[in-house]
Amino acid sequence: MERGLVSLRESAAHRDLLAEAVSCAAGSDGELAVLWHLDDDQYEEDVQTLEAVGRIENVEYDHSTIVEGAAEDAQAFVESVAGEADLDVRIIVGVGSETAQAEQILETADEYGCDHVFVVGNARSPTGKAVFGDTAQQVILGFDGFTTTKLAE
Repeated sequence: MERGLVSLRESAAHRDLLAEAVSCAAGSDGELAVLWHLDDDQYEEDVQTLEAVGRIENVEYDHSTIVEGAAEDAQAFVESVAGEADLDVRIIVGVGSETAQAEQILETADEYGCDHVFVVGNARSPTGKAVFGDTAQQVILGFDGFTTTKLAE
């Protein structure tokens, strides 16, 4: 693996997935790109909260404040898992709906030249996958490289 993309949120399954990605990257002298997901609804709520705080403080906050905060959260999450591992890690914050996540993962993997994608999937019945879709399945089918999937519990 030269460069892997890890699709992350803050959860135990994502922590396990990141540990596997760190192990692969360290073992192959590879790099990691971390795609930290922000749900678009939560992002909009955070924007409204930030604007309200700005009005109270008589300060105008830029929306990038939310993305920067998310990047800091992602960096702390990665450091808590990677420990002392000597890795080149790039943090990317993505904002979007859960239904658009697979497309965002595939586009980011292509943009950063990733040859391996690490993603958490949901354990669903075939009917559930057909009705609700499955991000991990879409990534596996759409990515031209290796994928590692951890099922959420």
